[in-house]
Amino acid sequence: MTETQPGVGRYRWVICALLFFATTINYIDRQILGLLAPILQKEIGWTEIEYGYIVTAFQGSYAIGLLFFGWFIDKYGTKIGYTVSVVWWSVAAMAHALVKTPLGFGTARAGLGVSESGNFPAAIKAVAEWFPKKERALATGIFNSGANIGAVLAPAVVPWLTITYGWQEAFIATGALGFFWIVLWVLLYDKPENKKIDPAELKFIQQDPAEPTSEKIPWLSLLRYKQTWAFIVGKFLTDPIWWFYLYWLPKFLNKEYGLTITSLGLPLIVIYTMTSFGSIGGGWLSSAFIKKGMAVNRSRKMVMLICALCVTPIIFVSHISDLWIAVGLIGLAAAAHQGWSANIFTTASDMFPTKAVGSVVGLGGMAGAVGGMIFAPATGFILELTGSYVSLFIISGSAYLVALGAMTLLTGKAKPVVLS
Repeated sequence: MTETQPGVGRYRWVICALLFFATTINYIDRQILGLLAPILQKEIGWTEIEYGYIVTAFQGSYAIGLLFFGWFIDKYGTKIGYTVSVVWWSVAAMAHALVKTPLGFGTARAGLGVSESGNFPAAIKAVAEWFPKKERALATGIFNSGANIGAVLAPAVVPWLTITYGWQEAFIATGALGFFWIVLWVLLYDKPENKKIDPAELKFIQQDPAEPTSEKIPWLSLLRYKQTWAFIVGKFLTDPIWWFYLYWLPKFLNKEYGLTITSLGLPLIVIYTMTSFGSIGGGWLSSAFIKKGMAVNRSRKMVMLICALCVTPIIFVSHISDLWIAVGLIGLAAAAHQGWSANIFTTASDMFPTKAVGSVVGLGGMAGAVGGMIFAPATGFILELTGSYVSLFIISGSAYLVALGAMTLLTGKAKPVVLS
């Protein structure tokens, strides 16, 4: 997996495993609505436009939450910040079982969005604390693949829970998972220098040049740097595509291929299994380029270009009548998105000191959620008016090349920021 020197401990990979499982739970709780949407749409009676608003409620609150949690995690630390986030989102996920109207689902999704926004700022900051730069893309790819595992487990488990017990019980059972994770997190996590780990591993973790000490960094001041805007633009243009897959893919497969909740499982499992390889592979490839002597910025951009090109064939999906060819193209695009995601997240810790990473990731994540807020209702209106996914997949296939071009123009060689 890595080129760790002989005799160096591996406790940092325990931390990576914790981040992986948290992200898995995060995405199980996040995806359950998309899986149950065909059933809930009939039972609750919402329209495509109302469903778009329910999705937007999550994304709007997610955007606000990212600003809050980015600041909160930088101020109070990764351990406390992550704990607050997971407790909050577990309660919000279980609360979905209590609502029975479109407004109620919108309210529940808003609560989930605010609280789930703490996952990625906390996880990226934990990686920055526990891994040297040459291992960060791989570690990020591994924990980020939890999103894909969550997306695989959800269609494997949620239909069974729903058919056996009911949709309310499915929300309660999946929401309760976070409380088990919190116990392990509280017991196992702290900063490396505060844990009794192998001194050789601590030295390995802290091998990068020491960052200059400074006072706390107001997140608003980060907007002065073009590197911040590059991250913001990249997330704004590409995060909505992932939201689109997450919330509309089950509905697309139901509409175009007649798949029901009992037959959706296998295609979705195939798609999200592919994304796991994309996430880990994207992180591994970037780290491999660096180990071969390629500059950090160039290695990230090279992998992001490969991923952007792999997304483009999805523009043809709406014209394909064969289910499994469509599944293959969607899986390739979703896998490429996760490879892209592993590297764009790592650019934040490449370009900014550790104490600012949570805030930068929060700003970028907020921008991605705002992009999703725009794309979600637009998707609802397009589908309500045309009934066609053609334009939506064209947008999905071209967004990454546009984003990479904009990021390259903004950052150039992407030199690390020296905060004043």
